Formats: sequence, structure tokens, C-alpha cells
Amino acid sequence: MACGTSGFHNSKIEGKKVPVTAEYADTPEIETFIKPYRDHINKDLDSVLSYSPETLDKSKPIDKWQTPIGNLMADVTLEAADKVLFAREKRHADICLLNNGGIRAILPKGHVTARTAFEIMPFENSLVVIALKGEQIREIADYLIKEKKPHPLAGMEIRLDKDATIVKGITVKGKPLELNKIYNVATSDYLSNGGDNMEFFKRGVATYDLDYKLRNVYIDYFKSTDTIQGSRSLRVITEKQ
Repeated sequence: MACGTSGFHNSKIEGKKVPVTAEYADTPEIETFIKPYRDHINKDLDSVLSYSPETLDKSKPIDKWQTPIGNLMADVTLEAADKVLFAREKRHADICLLNNGGIRAILPKGHVTARTAFEIMPFENSLVVIALKGEQIREIADYLIKEKKPHPLAGMEIRLDKDATIVKGITVKGKPLELNKIYNVATSDYLSNGGDNMEFFKRGVATYDLDYKLRNVYIDYFKSTDTIQGSRSLRVITEKQ
């Protein structure tokens, strides 16, 4: 024992938070340490990925049911979900439903950057697909009528009466809704857990976590698209008076 090598082990670790307040704002050492990281992040965020010929703003809707930016986000999300879901599960995504409140900024006219995506979608929400029966798809239509908000929707068309109180018809990818059929609905992990009172997602028969941040979905779309166009196609249609 006397000739053995003595070992040392931690018995306790202590630490404390040191807030970077105005007290440290002019500290050269801190600025010197942070600056390379800040410059690297800003360079990545401000690199031009695409171009938008117009400003897309959710406060300027097509009508009370849809906005060009909401349509765009739903279309892009549905396409991304379909590719990933088919690659992993050999299944197709049929519908996308997001929430209007999740759009946190405009998509401005001009150069589009990664920073644009962070401003539009600052949350860490991930893309998931919930398998719902046709009955729950009908609940989505009832929910949208009740909410009267332009929640982003793709892959699904809802026709309402002239008073916008009765669902006259629902199609999914151009085909009439079948109540006993299973449909794969792309959404965010927040909504999939019943966020914004979307309780129908809790009755899903299967859940597919695609391990794909919604923000990254939009960044990848910007990278692949030279010019961004907002969509003005109608997904919720009211009969004319």
C-alpha cells in the first residue's frame, strides 16, 4: 500500500452564475473572448439564402381564413414532412396544420437569410406527423370554423356555407374525406400535444417524430429556392352570397 500510487477524486463541485451586466460591458477581456463567436454566428445568420419579391405579413391576409405567408409555411412543411416520412416509414404526409400565432415575424421583401427563419420561427418546435382518423380531420374543420383564425393549412380543402358556420365539404389531396380512413397530418410538437386547444391531435393512432426543427425546414427551403412566392390559393372556401 505504501508503494502504491495515491489517487485523487472530486468530492464536491461548486459553481455560480456570473451575469454579464453593464458592469462588465466595457471589459476588454470579455469582448475579446466573445467577438470571434459573435462574428461567426452573425456571418452564418446574415448569409443570403434566397430572395422575396414582396413582403409576406400575416397581418395582411387574403381573407379571414388564410394568409400568403401561412400558406407558404404550410406548403413547405407538408412537402418536407412527406419526404422524410416516406424515406423512414414508406408513408406519405397528407395534410399540414400549423398555428397562426406561431408566425412571429414578417418575411420581408428583399434578401432572405437564416436570420429571417429565426425571426419567423424563434421557438425550438420540431416537426411531427400524427396519424388521425377521418373523424379527427372533420374536427380540424370544426376547430377552424370556431377559431376564425388563418391557421396555416395545406393538403386539405374545406368548403363552408355562405355564413361560414356549416361545413359543406372536405377534400384531402383533391379526394373527398373518408371518416374511417387514416390520414397523416404534419404539425409541430407543441400542437401535437394539444397546444392552442387542438385536442384532436391527442386522439392520433400513431406519432412519427421526424427529428427536424421547423426552423430548419424553412432554412433548407430558402437554400433550395431562388425566389420565394407566397401562395394565395384558398384552402378554406366560403360560398358566395
